[in-house]
Amino acid sequence: MNIRTLEKSTKKDISFFDSIKYKKDAEKTKAICCITNDKLSKFLPQSCEKIVVTNVLFELAKTLKILYPLADIDYLDPNLKKPNISKFSKVKFGNNVLLGKNVKIGKNTQIGNNVVIETNVIIGNNCTLGSNLHVKNTIIGDNVVIQSGCNIGLKGFGFIPLKNKNLKMPHIGKVVINDNVEIASGCTIDRGSVDDTIIGKNTYLDNQVHVAHNVKIGDNCMIAGQVGFAGSSTIGNNVSIGGQAGVSGHLKVGNNVKIGGGSGVIKNIEDNAIVMGYPAIPFKDFIKNWKK
Repeated sequence: MNIRTLEKSTKKDISFFDSIKYKKDAEKTKAICCITNDKLSKFLPQSCEKIVVTNVLFELAKTLKILYPLADIDYLDPNLKKPNISKFSKVKFGNNVLLGKNVKIGKNTQIGNNVVIETNVIIGNNCTLGSNLHVKNTIIGDNVVIQSGCNIGLKGFGFIPLKNKNLKMPHIGKVVINDNVEIASGCTIDRGSVDDTIIGKNTYLDNQVHVAHNVKIGDNCMIAGQVGFAGSSTIGNNVSIGGQAGVSGHLKVGNNVKIGGGSGVIKNIEDNAIVMGYPAIPFKDFIKNWKK
């Protein structure tokens, strides 16, 4: 039995429902049981056993900790070893590279110096990974470039505040980086908490971009330096975001959207919009206010 999101649950899975934002997913879920609260339980189908609690995320964290006891801290991978060159004859390695068990690396891929690639990571063909990288819980497609100093697939920021000791939220998802993506130096992409963090095809991230857990960025997006995405935000295709902009959590940004540098997105944005400012508003309105 696994814990999955409402949308992805099967008849063998436990799910959770903590916000009315996910009402449509709740109504269609196939989960055998679901952790939820009294107000939201009515939206779940009759086939789903309701586990009614006061604090959904608190009970979810406790359940995750029981089922996945090592997922709340990024413990050192005990299987790290130098790469077997005969096994990876079509891969070029720099100095001081360490690989975990069951790592798969495609042909014509280059790995820089001081790189740690942990157990079960998959890297496609014709990829270029720079130096001083840490990669775990990640699937990387073909023709991907990841420049130096990135951390991919580590645990995200999540905990339940308690009086004496905060309860860490285990992270059991992964990062999926699709084909032809480029990730510049110093970026951090957290693995999903329950769902996966996904970067779409042909998307480019500039230096020092932070992608939090469960974020989904579409295809052909251009993300400038120091942009931050809070957890579970969803970004459409062909989106351009200027430097130092921020997107709050659990929001949806449509396709073909342009977000000006330094903007703060705190509500959903429809397709084809151009926005700027804090809070981000239509660009024409922003210019009018600026002229005043």
